[in-house]
Amino acid sequence: MTTTTTTTTTTTSNSLEVSRQWQDPKGDDDDDGNFEWAGIAPSRSIEWHPCFSKRLDCARLDVPMDWQDPTEDRRVVLAIMRLRAATATNTSDYRGPVFFNPGGPGGSGIWSLRDHGKHLQTVVGVNHDIVSFDPRGIGASVPRIECWGSAQDRMIWDLQDVGVVDAHPGVLYDAYARAAAFSRLCEQNLEASGILHHSSTTSHARDMLEILEKMGETKLRYWGFSYGTVLGGMFAALYPDKVERMVNDGNVDYREWFDGAYINFLHDTDTVMDAFYDFCFQAGPLKCAFCAASPASIRARLDALLATILVTPILIPPAEHGPAMPELVTYSKVKRMISTALYQPIHRFRRVAEVFAALELGNGRPYYEYTSQAGPDPAAFCSAESVPPTVPISGSTEGTADAFPAIMCSDGQPFNSTIHEFEDYARRLQEMSSVAGSVQIVFRLSCVGRQMRPKWRFAGPVAGNTSFPVLFVANIADNVTPLISATNNSAAFPRSVVLVQNSYGHTSLAAASTCTARFIRAYFQNGTIPAANTVCEPDAIPFEAAFADHSHDLDALDVDGGPDGELTTAIRALSRGASWASNFRPRYS
Repeated sequence: MTTTTTTTTTTTSNSLEVSRQWQDPKGDDDDDGNFEWAGIAPSRSIEWHPCFSKRLDCARLDVPMDWQDPTEDRRVVLAIMRLRAATATNTSDYRGPVFFNPGGPGGSGIWSLRDHGKHLQTVVGVNHDIVSFDPRGIGASVPRIECWGSAQDRMIWDLQDVGVVDAHPGVLYDAYARAAAFSRLCEQNLEASGILHHSSTTSHARDMLEILEKMGETKLRYWGFSYGTVLGGMFAALYPDKVERMVNDGNVDYREWFDGAYINFLHDTDTVMDAFYDFCFQAGPLKCAFCAASPASIRARLDALLATILVTPILIPPAEHGPAMPELVTYSKVKRMISTALYQPIHRFRRVAEVFAALELGNGRPYYEYTSQAGPDPAAFCSAESVPPTVPISGSTEGTADAFPAIMCSDGQPFNSTIHEFEDYARRLQEMSSVAGSVQIVFRLSCVGRQMRPKWRFAGPVAGNTSFPVLFVANIADNVTPLISATNNSAAFPRSVVLVQNSYGHTSLAAASTCTARFIRAYFQNGTIPAANTVCEPDAIPFEAAFADHSHDLDALDVDGGPDGELTTAIRALSRGASWASNFRPRYS
């Protein structure tokens, strides 16, 4: 495939870059994967190297592990990637980089940028670079937060999972003891590296400032999802004068995150489950295999199914195409499947309804085919590669699971609850959400037994008068970052606005909306702020095979840079692949 390029010369404040290749967005963007991070020498300046594909550049930036007391012997090396701006005709409209964080904490910005960076670039405008990085402790950045000595050790530990806390009497005590044991082991294994003392979001925000300034930029343009809203909020609180554009999408409540309360994050979870009952009923039995006479009847049908499986798990016998040995579909597995489905109702509800209907008949095969982790894979166990935490991961990995509790627990207040106090917390969380409380208890459970505290933890509040208004984006009901969180966060940042999307699930990408995409494009391109109380409709609703035709009056936006067709294609591609926006949360085990 032929690529048309025009070369221009740019000069930054520290002469970081000699030339920039402006490429046709229809050029060859194939990612061949033939790149090794270890081949780039760490540097204290940004030195871009071609990597993975023709429009991607990579760099490894050497920064202090301790920003408050930098030393030569304690360093962190950050893996950074740039998708260059693309234009076929006019280089004068280059708008600079938009930084992107996919969430987690623990999600890999490098993996995400390779996977769907071009779609993000289409939304914000191809006259922007898209820049992301693996935050300290994650992915290709080193040292990495890896609690186990080998991949096999981790897999053996995972096989000892005790289940969700409401599965049987006493499971809560087992889960609590198990969490404490994991925390103790992780801190012992990583004590020498020092990384756990320097893993708070405060340090991540300072790293992002360093990357920005080493690129010769003075202000940040940013789009963060889920935990990425915590990173965005922290940056805005620390450096409010350096915010040029900031979209925080799927908002974690800042006060609750840094208090370590983890209660109200499930405020809307059962509302998302109610949407399953309502949309299933509206769709009818031809589109929803678990349909019944009313939404209430569908709820009762599911309650009866869960009650049956609790007592009588369903056997999946061995078969040619798996599993290799008998497996059980247990109450805990189904509860976790439901909790995961709530992240992406449009893409998961229809399949989950088919699984429910099959389980009613004692058939576990659809469950096995739907879930990717239905059982242990002996071949995967034997072939699992163990990469030392001081060596950057070059292959495709969506993130680093052990980083989640390390960062989250560093941000929150010290966790010293006794088992009896934790019992009370578990009860309150299940009262907040009957459908997912027993599953999502893992957030706070992950902090049990953690003793190491961050040296640099922002005292708060996460608030500030930014140099440009922040745009908060939220669904009408999000299963882990409710609308009220976006409202609370917005109240801490004067002149900010909350753009509401009339959809369900986690982040706006749970349901693609051309309307939302156009507002985000206008914000980055023109600085256009949506009017207060603006609500966007999604392009699709659950149980519908095709995208619905919703419209919205957007003529006043006057957005340049491409027809709605390109925006719609990009935002729907992001939505279809947006498991990355939900995958990184505490490990169930």
